[in-house]
Amino acid sequence: MELTDEIMVQRTTKSRLPEVDFNKLGFGNYISDHMLICYYKNGQWETPSIVPFGDISLSPATLALHYGQSVFEGLKAFRLDDGRVNLFRVQKHYERMLRSLSRMCMPGIPEEIFVEGLRRLIEVDKDWLPTQPGGALYVRPIMFASEAKYGVKISDEYCFIMFTGPVGSYFSNPLRLKVETDFTRAAKGGTGSAKCAGNYGGAYYPTQKAKEAGFDQVLWTDARENKYIEESGMMNAMFVIDGVLVTPPTSDSILAGVTRDSLLTLADDLGIPNEARPIAITELENAFRHNTISEAFGAGTAAVVAPIATIHLNGIDHHLPAYNDNSIMFQLKNRLEAIRKCQEEDKHGWNFLF
Repeated sequence: MELTDEIMVQRTTKSRLPEVDFNKLGFGNYISDHMLICYYKNGQWETPSIVPFGDISLSPATLALHYGQSVFEGLKAFRLDDGRVNLFRVQKHYERMLRSLSRMCMPGIPEEIFVEGLRRLIEVDKDWLPTQPGGALYVRPIMFASEAKYGVKISDEYCFIMFTGPVGSYFSNPLRLKVETDFTRAAKGGTGSAKCAGNYGGAYYPTQKAKEAGFDQVLWTDARENKYIEESGMMNAMFVIDGVLVTPPTSDSILAGVTRDSLLTLADDLGIPNEARPIAITELENAFRHNTISEAFGAGTAAVVAPIATIHLNGIDHHLPAYNDNSIMFQLKNRLEAIRKCQEEDKHGWNFLF
């Protein structure tokens, strides 16, 4: 029997869809009508269910609330002109979630629950898929330790949930970033490569301090020496220096971004020189001094690319040149969006259509 035949679907009796203004979606403001939920108990996964989105009941002793075993993912689905749905790079996101779960000592979610369950969930809430340019259905899978004990231990029980919500464009204006050398996002040997909740909570304080000083985000540096660029806020950092697209190599302190991987692959396709290598703060300073840096941007699922206008380094604001459609970041973004919309050949097998 197929998993989709086993999933129990309980449809909502009152949709919230009429409340949504699809021309003013923003990001993270709306949640679709249903969610998939599945529990792990007694060493095995139970049959998932699709139910109306709503609150869940948790004991105050739930282990995730005390010791942080919580992992999530983020990916997007798109409505095509012919009515089909494209779930973009779902396999890559699934593989990354497995790595995150392993790092946090959590059981892997079966592929059929993640992929087929997600397809069924989107089919149930298909009307929530935006048709407006730049719109998408954002997917948020999350898994956390659900066992109710307060002793320090690896949980024996887990809850896996997937929900979706329509989103619009993210980061509409170029960013102003501060290079952070006092606080760090992740250390070598830590959980920086896992998409776990604690990484984000720990980044709030330095990010808030940067915003109070007039910046949008921080540009993280390595925890050992604070000499090398790691990530751009919640995204991977990318630069164009001497005509070469450069980005820090992934490591145990840098999240392996799916968008980052996609853009580097497309750069190869377009013949754009690119390198994944360490980028020192001093290299950026020299590039600004000699006018050899032409672009800087963040890369992530939410925005695809987020242009950076200003980088604050050692007390000095360094400004990037104005961007246009010929900028490398937008060449890559446009190619990526054309593949997602099935307007160009998907020769890398990234699209999951249904």
